[in-house]
Amino acid sequence: MASADAENFRLAVLNPGGRDQEQHFGENRSATANGHAPVNFHAYAACTHGAVFRETKRAIATEWPVLLLLRGDFRASERALAELKKSKRKTVVALKETGAHQIAHQLSDPVRFARFLKIVREANGGIATTPEAADFFRLFRDNGIEFVPTPYPVEDENWNWAMENRSGIFVGTREFAVPSRNHLAALVAVKRLSDVTKEPVTVFNFGRRREAKLISEMGFRKIRVHEKRMSYRAYLGEVARHKIIFQLDRSRVPGQVAGDALLCRSVCVGGDGAIERIAFPETCGEKRSDAELVEIAQRLLTNESERRAIAERATNIAKEKLSFRAGRETLAHFFAAL
Repeated sequence: MASADAENFRLAVLNPGGRDQEQHFGENRSATANGHAPVNFHAYAACTHGAVFRETKRAIATEWPVLLLLRGDFRASERALAELKKSKRKTVVALKETGAHQIAHQLSDPVRFARFLKIVREANGGIATTPEAADFFRLFRDNGIEFVPTPYPVEDENWNWAMENRSGIFVGTREFAVPSRNHLAALVAVKRLSDVTKEPVTVFNFGRRREAKLISEMGFRKIRVHEKRMSYRAYLGEVARHKIIFQLDRSRVPGQVAGDALLCRSVCVGGDGAIERIAFPETCGEKRSDAELVEIAQRLLTNESERRAIAERATNIAKEKLSFRAGRETLAHFFAAL
């Protein structure tokens, strides 16, 4: 496919009955839209100057190819696929939640699993935000499946959150209840790092008293606990203030923690998400023990030149493989080949 064809490619992302309002990402609007930020599945629409829909008929009316999200019990997705097929709209599907623990939980119900199989086999193809999810899809069909990492607007200066004079450690996870997130272990490791380096720590904890008490019992020398949600832009501003983002997540998620680090021109240490493995091969959790990650983090907290070099290399990788341009070209080629 010629680059001009990729430039003209538009994608409708359909989340039938979802909570997000309809949102269009026209030329030069991805950075200024007042709605949902161009991240997660909204990024697939944003990178193609497409749109996100919750009503199937609205998506059909665009005459664009459709990325249909599968969530909940998949009933709404099944009905939407029937309408899309009737309208002869080229449709690929994607699981909205693709962490290893999330896929296992969603498909543990036999009725839901049967519905999932039917949808995957009847669609024109499938997109996965992690290599593992792509391999899972391929168990049920041997063609039309593609791993497309979540694109990030790293080439857009409106989303460049680079900041000078950084200090501290930002804890990238916040779910105590999900074992594979290893949030407690991350906090214990960060406590040790803070004691050694004297760096302050920042963590988010949304309205959970039990967890708040647990954090206070750890005896951090200096910690900021955010208990209120904030806009994505405000959140990035908070992340960007820190020297590193640290996590010990082993959930095989798409990798938004690393994606946030990319927009902040920062370094993500730990995590085995798709973005972590692609953009931060020197510091991710793939094939590294928790002790090794703590050692890497301690070194980066005290070596600014190395930290800057890794952040720069990550940005260059992202511009080549994870940018909106790269995402648009990959999606255009994939849909053209179906």
